[in-house]
Amino acid sequence: MKKLVTFASDLRLNALLCCSATVLLTACGGGLTDTANGQRAQTAAITTSVDESAANSAAETPNTVDATAAQATEAATGNFELVGYDANPLAASNTDATAQDSAAAPATAADGAPHLLATMTSVSTTSSMMSTPTTSYNYYVSPTGSDSAAGTKTAPFKTLARAAQVATRAGTTVWVAPGTYAGGIKTTASGTSSARIYWVSTTKWGAKIVPPASSSNNNAWDNRGNYVSIVGFNIDGTNSGSGTKWTHGIYTGGSYTMISDNHIHHIAQAVSCTSAGGSAIGVDSYYNGVLGDVVSNVVNDIGPSGCSYVQGIYVSTSGTIKNNLVYRVAGAAIHLWHDATNVKITNNTATTSSFGVVVGGGDFYHSTAGANNVFVANNIVYDNKYGISEQGKTGTANQYKNNLVYKNTTYNISLRNGLVATATVSSDPLLKAYSRTATTPDFHLSTSSPAIGRGIATNAYPSDLDGKARNSTTGYDIGAYQH
Repeated sequence: MKKLVTFASDLRLNALLCCSATVLLTACGGGLTDTANGQRAQTAAITTSVDESAANSAAETPNTVDATAAQATEAATGNFELVGYDANPLAASNTDATAQDSAAAPATAADGAPHLLATMTSVSTTSSMMSTPTTSYNYYVSPTGSDSAAGTKTAPFKTLARAAQVATRAGTTVWVAPGTYAGGIKTTASGTSSARIYWVSTTKWGAKIVPPASSSNNNAWDNRGNYVSIVGFNIDGTNSGSGTKWTHGIYTGGSYTMISDNHIHHIAQAVSCTSAGGSAIGVDSYYNGVLGDVVSNVVNDIGPSGCSYVQGIYVSTSGTIKNNLVYRVAGAAIHLWHDATNVKITNNTATTSSFGVVVGGGDFYHSTAGANNVFVANNIVYDNKYGISEQGKTGTANQYKNNLVYKNTTYNISLRNGLVATATVSSDPLLKAYSRTATTPDFHLSTSSPAIGRGIATNAYPSDLDGKARNSTTGYDIGAYQH
């Protein structure tokens, strides 16, 4: 990619692509620049699969896998108690890129940055309510608030955009009550390793972010800050107003970020399939961002059918992708590209997409090393067109262990450099109520699932997507859910 001159107002969302399943990827890339009128245009190049037919069928309404996440209605606005988080979603993170074989998850990131619930004054892992993080500064947002208010619990702001204007100091939490909010926001403030900035939907999935009536951005949330956590939001791109349609959900170009416990769905479904691309979650190295965590999110119904340019979780730097449920994505459910390296991809369920997991590097920003030291384990990759695929430039230190890979119609696993996957389970995962098209399929493991007890402890997140513990006593299951 030709390096583009950028300014403070530029938005560089990650170049999104799906690489060739049968031929060597020769060119992939993208850049986003401001046009004269302030609108943004993204360009990308791609080598596509020989067979471009769609492998997935998207439903028209969002999935609601986590029943606790649907508790909130707009009538509950102003509720700033944390509810719906059944366990400690951010107490641990394996962002130490050198510790590929570390079985124990530390309570902080490798740089010493505590994540959301690691800083809470008291945490119950069995209750649906938790106490607040101990940050120095706190702001509150509610649909019944006012942007001319003080932003306190009793006088909250009304919009996320107003909160972004004032939440500029390290050690800040922005508490967002249940309700509906206009997206297209940009956050640029950074926390520190000892004082992060948290954006928290107080009820899991209760704060719903939707396209504004007239959109000037192609994204729901653009974060450029370092040490920022975005937790528990419902990003719903179903209904677009006028203006620019969303092609991106949450994008982060910062370092040491955490995207956790969000539901991101129906993004870029009503757009033309172009090389501009898109993704539900994008973690980008373009601004030198490193060590981003994507943990315990549900991503579904992303991209127009048959469009290989739009991805589910797209990472071009180092970090972790853990405990995510990703399904019905036009391109890849999980996709590494550009400068992606030192990434741990564990305990995800990726299904009903064109690709399950793509590991590769190319169209480099800052490095030409390729995707290496990537650890892929305990994932269910099921009923996609392609299963696990190495593309572009990859290294010899990638590991593929204890994945359940089955019913991916073109191939299940395609690796490079003589690499061989180990302890692969090649059986139907026997999910409780799997469906390619149902509004609310159930991806939990049935009691007879071959995924039960077949995972490994290495780099496993300490709890599953529901908050159930993963440990040697219960056994390590494959996929996003512990039985």
